[in-house]
Amino acid sequence: MGWKKLILGEKMPDKNDPKYAERYEKEVSAGRKWAKFLKIDKAAGYAQCFACKYPKVFLTLVFGIVIGCLTLNICRMVQIYNRPKTEQTVTATQHQEELLRQKRNKQIINIESNDAERTYKQD
Repeated sequence: MGWKKLILGEKMPDKNDPKYAERYEKEVSAGRKWAKFLKIDKAAGYAQCFACKYPKVFLTLVFGIVIGCLTLNICRMVQIYNRPKTEQTVTATQHQEELLRQKRNKQIINIESNDAERTYKQD
């Protein structure tokens, strides 16, 4: 597999193309098998029946979830923007590096081992 093919991917085959017809049918049947195994097909059927019976309720539910997620994201952004400013701002990378430095400097004492190479002195 070449780099170009890896990055750009393969050309999407047409399902009516005889060259890819067998591969397409094989992939579709595998997908249907997994959907049956995971009961996704029944869940999708129930959701579709509910959407057909109660379209206004279904759309209200879907858009309510979308608007709720958007509201939570906006609230979180406002909360972060309004938090008190400290004199020293530390990026996440700097914070992780500091934690790693502290972890490396911490010496571990193995009391149960009598092997001198495995026991470390604590400063």
